[in-house]
Amino acid sequence: MVKAQWSGATQSEITISGETGNWTIELKYDAKVIINGTYGGKVKTASFDELTFIITGDPIEPGAQHTVQYQAHYDHNAGANLISAKFNGKQIDIGPVATVWPITVAPVGPTGHYNYGAVIHASLLFYEAQRSGKLPTDKRIHWRGDSMLDDGRDVGKDLTGGYFDAGDLVKFGFPMAYTMTVLSWSLIDYEDSYIKAGELTNVRNAIKWGTDYFIKCHTNDTEFYGQVGNGNEDHAVWGRPEDWPKSKVRPAYKVTTAHGGSDLLGETSAALAAASLAFKTSYPKYSAKLLTHAKSLYTFADKHRANYTTEISDAKSFYNSISGYGDELAWAAAWMLRATNDSHYKSEVNKHFKEFSGQLDRPGGFGWDDKSAGAHVLLAQLVGDQKYKTYVQQYCDWAVHKAPRTPKGLAFMGEWGSLRSVSNVAFICLQAAKLGINEKVYRKFAESQIGYILGDTGRSFVVGVGVNPPSHEHHRASSCPNPPVVCDNYAFNNPGPNPQTLTGALVGGP
Repeated sequence: MVKAQWSGATQSEITISGETGNWTIELKYDAKVIINGTYGGKVKTASFDELTFIITGDPIEPGAQHTVQYQAHYDHNAGANLISAKFNGKQIDIGPVATVWPITVAPVGPTGHYNYGAVIHASLLFYEAQRSGKLPTDKRIHWRGDSMLDDGRDVGKDLTGGYFDAGDLVKFGFPMAYTMTVLSWSLIDYEDSYIKAGELTNVRNAIKWGTDYFIKCHTNDTEFYGQVGNGNEDHAVWGRPEDWPKSKVRPAYKVTTAHGGSDLLGETSAALAAASLAFKTSYPKYSAKLLTHAKSLYTFADKHRANYTTEISDAKSFYNSISGYGDELAWAAAWMLRATNDSHYKSEVNKHFKEFSGQLDRPGGFGWDDKSAGAHVLLAQLVGDQKYKTYVQQYCDWAVHKAPRTPKGLAFMGEWGSLRSVSNVAFICLQAAKLGINEKVYRKFAESQIGYILGDTGRSFVVGVGVNPPSHEHHRASSCPNPPVVCDNYAFNNPGPNPQTLTGALVGGP
């Protein structure tokens, strides 16, 4: 049955012949696993303890041979064995015991060389733990359930879905859109890595979970809902998202032509344009739909100029766009150029660089607020203008040679989310290396910074991964014990490790 094994997972195949009609396959493990990546069938049911799974599919035609494939992933235990498999109640010979080993992320060879496929797997589990809305039946995070199913009810819209922000329960559209842009970018440029890691389906699902939500939020050409949930109200409550009282409908906030919201709208346009490329071959109709929304949002962003916090004032204390909106307009135009190859958007890029030259015509940063370095490296790839290459090189040279360093080698980009920030820099410098700019130097820098995060210092900063990983992360859902135990401020003040493992979560850092 077992066709392939790698750290954290096995891939198995069952071939059915001489059978007709409806069918089921029952799999039993001796420890918790997650079944996904199915082909030729799908998981119909999974026991709550993640030990027993039922796979089924379309009826088998007379004389046909049918093959079912699936992946079994470790789920926070010391390893799991497939102990039984049945087809329509009859025992199947499973051959050698198939062990699903834990995620092991230790240096392979020199310091800084890691099993990056296992890290990708863990990171995508984190995205699933952050999901809001109605969860699919094949969910991989057993301690998460349906939540916030009334989002949008106060405005008569369906605004369910999307992602919770960090360890909280608000859906902040601005950083969420940035996340989907960069995740899509990673899939466009590094699809072979996701395939090698066995995570292509999961990364597509992660992107689509976000873009489906953005489509819901874009209720017409000049109306976009950029936040659900009140930040202060959310921060005053500690508990499971699944336990949010139905009587307490969360407020939805939008931008309109009354003021606009060019930073939020521009970033969301970029996200949908990038995602349209990510789905262009695998899901062309959905790709076209994403691009239609991206074009509309870009026009809205450019025509009605304002920072989004002018209308969504609640976000100002949490995700205020300090850099303004010029970087998002240029960033969105660059992604529209890449997605459409329409020279109109090259003219739009030039327009924004002229108007916002003080911000854009110099080396910049890259994160949920400032997109200028991202626009520079993307445009260096698209149009080849030397000035964009120069700005990227100056940015990366500063990061490599001049940025302050911690005693153990972290390029320190600021106190709030230092590991997140340096990861963003590493991504930009890897993109620069692809252009042939200081390739060896920038690759070595990126590898050293990711190595710091994964364990070069003797400990990991990624939950559930590697040596001595974090276990007390500030996160509502993972801090809660299993129901029916109440989750409240007692869980917040619990001095012990979180009851649930938030696999793949990157903590803020030093």
